Amino acid sequence: TDLIPGTAVLFIVFLFTLWAFRFHQRRTRFPPGPRPWLFLGNLLQKDVLPLFNTYTKVRHKRYGPVFTIWLGTKPMVVICGIEAVKDALITHNEEFGGRPPVPILDQVTKGFGLISEHEKWKIVRRFTISTLRNFGMGKKSMAERISEETHCLVEKIASFKGQPFDIIPTVRATVSNVMCSVIFGNRFSYEDKKFTELLEILEAFVTFFVSLPGLVYSTLPNIMNFLPGPHKKIFSDCKKVCDFVRNEVDTHKETLDPENPRDFIDCFLLKLEKEQNSSIICMEDLVMSVFQLFIGGTDTTSSVISYALVLLARFSDVQVKIQQEIDEIVGANRAPSMEDRMKMPYTNAFAHEILRILRITNENFPRMTTQDVNFRGHFIPQGTAILPLLVSMHFDPLHWEDPENFHPFHFLDKKGEFQKKDAYMPFSAGKRACPGEALADMELFLIFSILLQHFTFELIIDPEEIDLEVLYMGCRKKGKYHYLRAIKRKI
Repeated sequence: TDLIPGTAVLFIVFLFTLWAFRFHQRRTRFPPGPRPWLFLGNLLQKDVLPLFNTYTKVRHKRYGPVFTIWLGTKPMVVICGIEAVKDALITHNEEFGGRPPVPILDQVTKGFGLISEHEKWKIVRRFTISTLRNFGMGKKSMAERISEETHCLVEKIASFKGQPFDIIPTVRATVSNVMCSVIFGNRFSYEDKKFTELLEILEAFVTFFVSLPGLVYSTLPNIMNFLPGPHKKIFSDCKKVCDFVRNEVDTHKETLDPENPRDFIDCFLLKLEKEQNSSIICMEDLVMSVFQLFIGGTDTTSSVISYALVLLARFSDVQVKIQQEIDEIVGANRAPSMEDRMKMPYTNAFAHEILRILRITNENFPRMTTQDVNFRGHFIPQGTAILPLLVSMHFDPLHWEDPENFHPFHFLDKKGEFQKKDAYMPFSAGKRACPGEALADMELFLIFSILLQHFTFELIIDPEEIDLEVLYMGCRKKGKYHYLRAIKRKI
């Protein structure tokens, strides 16, 4: 009997050794990369993750622009630099056009909706883009919606009378209302408690999504589902948002006029009715597509705008130059319009530089190879997660004069005219590019222009306390970056 414990230990050691050997063999099938720990991979290695802080060291260590990191036992091939990223997303867009399961999102959507790894995503995506365009995305009518909503924001900010206010929920409600007008057919009051609750739930969901705990959940979802943690409340709260969407869909069903669709929900209902004999898409795809549009049309853009307003308050000289351009081109008697953008190169450059300077990556939201592919000297098996690292393009010193620092002149030529840059790709490219790029571009330009026409933004903290490297994520947390003072301009 004394031999039994010893035998058990030897058996466990044998299994562990066998697993380690097979894991090592598996590693050799992928491009080389930082040595992972057993079971955990590179997850807890601060010299590897988050990639926006470490990719230059990893890339130049000896691995080059294509290397593999391990999230637990799951490999993810990282692609760096303008040449390699464009090669993957544009030249090889079909091979790199898949999407692996996104556990955090799938826990809520169960694989339905606009974002999924199933083939039907092409149908839903094509329909969504077409419908959003029909309702004005990228057109003058959408610009007018954004302008009207931004003037509601101007009134809200003016009500604070120059006193410090929490900029995050105010901007978030404005940006969300633009999308709500398209998907629900109406806007919500900034004081609407239900609306405020829904936006807070979405913010908590996305903040968790991009956090290290979120990355751990994505790596070990089956284990994390049995453990306590913030994810339990977040997923429970997301059900409230989905129930809200279902109620909106039910209301739309009762009042649907096939001849006069009012919004995205109406159009989707009509599509379902037209294709009721097809089992490709269903009502749950509608609910989850709205949920995803609600998030996509709210969180990122509102976070970027809040972040940008803090930056403007930090770099007062940039703010003054934008206001001078607004005064010269637009004046005080009308609102800025999209027609003004090409006449306002500095403001346009500022809106682009904001997206370039963001030091974020999203290891939770990669692409996936749809087939075996030989890419830049490396074999990558079908079904491998792929992360085109856009930040590696935006901070490449070969393409930007001073990439580490915030300068709108990165998008201006010697004559002060706006110029596009090949190394700029904040919305990605190829089959999985962000479908809301045109809307986000409009929102950034118009909201900045209208707000700076009316206000000068000031910090309530010492400018030296602003840490630009953590500012974006800092805007997601309660604290010093949430509050600004808006001084009414005399125009």
